[in-house]
Amino acid sequence: MSIHIEAKKGDIAESVLLPGDPLRAKWIAETFLDDYFCYNDVRGMLGFTGYYHGKKVSVQGTGMGVPSALIYCHELINDYGVKNLIRVGSTGSYQKNINLRDIVIAMAASSTSGINNSRFINADYSPTADFELFMNAALYAKKNNIPIKAGNVLTADEFYEDDVNAYKKWAEFGVLSVEMETAGLYTIAAKFNVKALSILTVSDSLVTKKAISAEERESSFNNMIEIALNTF
Repeated sequence: MSIHIEAKKGDIAESVLLPGDPLRAKWIAETFLDDYFCYNDVRGMLGFTGYYHGKKVSVQGTGMGVPSALIYCHELINDYGVKNLIRVGSTGSYQKNINLRDIVIAMAASSTSGINNSRFINADYSPTADFELFMNAALYAKKNNIPIKAGNVLTADEFYEDDVNAYKKWAEFGVLSVEMETAGLYTIAAKFNVKALSILTVSDSLVTKKAISAEERESSFNNMIEIALNTF
């Protein structure tokens, strides 16, 4: 057991899906996995392991934001030997041509988080996706006629910003959308030489101000999960 995950040795697969919402983890296990079991409910952060087409897969909630996500990523990698981590979460669109329920795959992650400031003094570290996982995801989506957008996303520390127009500068430089964990995930994966990818579904748009409901965020997004499960 680790501090925040009560799984036993062998309970967690080498490939793990990482939704922020623990109830989305439960929905993924119930909807996509066979013979699944719950290995963690410490602090209500649910984790499950089961089989997808005979392949052992785990799903672990991470909570919101880089600090919370890094706790679970660190323990999954160092205490349970996880090799492939795929974030499956929601994102807010920064572009007019990226609409509700569109899928965004993060090739890289800009950030307003200070997570790397103490590591790279007077320098900017650019966390990126694992190329193999990225290509697998893109090729699966293409083969199965699932449209995707791919590019730079923003990992933000604040959900509610003081300046509601702050996103426009990022949008001007081609950032596709905003979320709260990817830069941390890509950084810790690079540090420990494991593979990581972030596959996101647009839940709201800062351009149009449209949004889908919290219930839909928790229990939909099928295409995103399908891509993720066929990426390992």
